[in-house]
Amino acid sequence: MIARTIGWIFILAAVCQGCLSRPHLNRQSFTFTAAAIPRTTAVSNGRVLAIRTLQIAASFDTRSLVYRTGEFSYDRDPYAEFLVSPNEALVTLIRSSLRGAGAFSDVMESGGALKANTLLEISVSQLYGDFRQPQHPAAVLAIRFVFLDAPNGVPEKMIFRQEYSRTIPLRATTAVALMEGWNHALAQVLTEVISNLGHSAAESPRLSPERGM
Repeated sequence: MIARTIGWIFILAAVCQGCLSRPHLNRQSFTFTAAAIPRTTAVSNGRVLAIRTLQIAASFDTRSLVYRTGEFSYDRDPYAEFLVSPNEALVTLIRSSLRGAGAFSDVMESGGALKANTLLEISVSQLYGDFRQPQHPAAVLAIRFVFLDAPNGVPEKMIFRQEYSRTIPLRATTAVALMEGWNHALAQVLTEVISNLGHSAAESPRLSPERGM
């Protein structure tokens, strides 16, 4: 009986030793970091921009990275998440990118001293890693921009609207590769936003509110 008990103790010790020797899954935290986009002065014309709202579809409005695994199935990664909420991360990135591009005289922080005369509403309908085909993973982003004329800080007319969709092939089915894909997609989208605004300004120096897409 004693020998059997000692044997079980050794077996349990060996099992526990095996468990402890396995590599631990470490949590990873990410944020958006888009590449610099070309500068322009075609839009500014005394306009001060403020991001009025940024909304993310409920399915993807989570700090955990979301992977699409089937036609109707999605998974949230418990070990890979945004450092802050994706809403906050996107607002920070888009604000700094538009400011850096020189598209507006200024792009205000929340509660800034200047009064915005142009407002931006953003909605994100898709934000996930498409892992349905592991050999062909992709980063998926669909985002809509609506610029509003607000001479007294109150939106009056639409200046420009457009939805942008990107599917960026990934080098691997990993969280790191997915963030690289999203950042690449955002750089493309923001470059196109600036270009579209520049074309609008060329057609109408005041960014005619009649233009919509």
